[in-house]
Amino acid sequence: MTEARPVDLCVISDVHLGTFGCHASELFAYLNAIKPSTLILNGDIIDIWQFTKRYWPKSHHKVMAKLVQMMADGTEVIYITGNHDEMLRKFTDFKLGNFSLCNKYICELDGKKYWFFHGDVFDLSIQHAKWLAKLGGIGYDILILMNRLVNFVLTSLGRKRISLSKRVKNAVKKAVSFISDFEQTAVEMAVYHGFQGVICGHIHQFANKQVWHQNEKIHYLNSGDWVENCTALEYHQGLWTVHHQPMGVKQSAGVESDLVEFNDHFIQELSQVLVTKKKR
Repeated sequence: MTEARPVDLCVISDVHLGTFGCHASELFAYLNAIKPSTLILNGDIIDIWQFTKRYWPKSHHKVMAKLVQMMADGTEVIYITGNHDEMLRKFTDFKLGNFSLCNKYICELDGKKYWFFHGDVFDLSIQHAKWLAKLGGIGYDILILMNRLVNFVLTSLGRKRISLSKRVKNAVKKAVSFISDFEQTAVEMAVYHGFQGVICGHIHQFANKQVWHQNEKIHYLNSGDWVENCTALEYHQGLWTVHHQPMGVKQSAGVESDLVEFNDHFIQELSQVLVTKKKR
């Protein structure tokens, strides 16, 4: 097996474990390929909105087990809550060993202050009509399932994959405008609070760019997602990059078998807690 490459800081978000659209196998392969000093999970890692014990495949189990293993091996894991895992916000500021849970995170990199948060605070549909946002989430999951079926047929015919969700977003002017407004709002908030960089998730649109606002240059980054894009942010030796994990890349069978039984009791207990909390 190829030795994992070192990364100073890695950011992933919008994994949506527990849903059909999650590319857990690709994420598992990616996590096995890196050895980060710090891993920031920037929200919507477990989709508690749609979580059910009826759908929790082995690939999702292995991602959770891998995260636990990474903590045991010395990686600091910082879990920032999002809207789909907002239930965890009642436990904010919890810390145990190399794991910590928070609603936002601030750190300094190369003399610049970076502000990490999921980004759902800018979404009015979540703040004022949560039922509509949840309904939209179900529709999005159905669209992703349809997309997988279409891509299965296309790849079988030797054709390129397509993204139905991206086509819908690009075709709807309001969706394009929302992404632009989201980025601009994040930058404005960063300037207001005195940060030089802001890192979000939520909109499933990866980014790594410099944006000017009020004569201030702000570094705006977005980690994308593991439903449509399979992307992560990496910071290593002073450089930020967007990593794109190829679709369909699987991990070697040896590593998979090592993790099948890893901390199995922990994962089962976590699943039971999530389902119980959701019913209350």
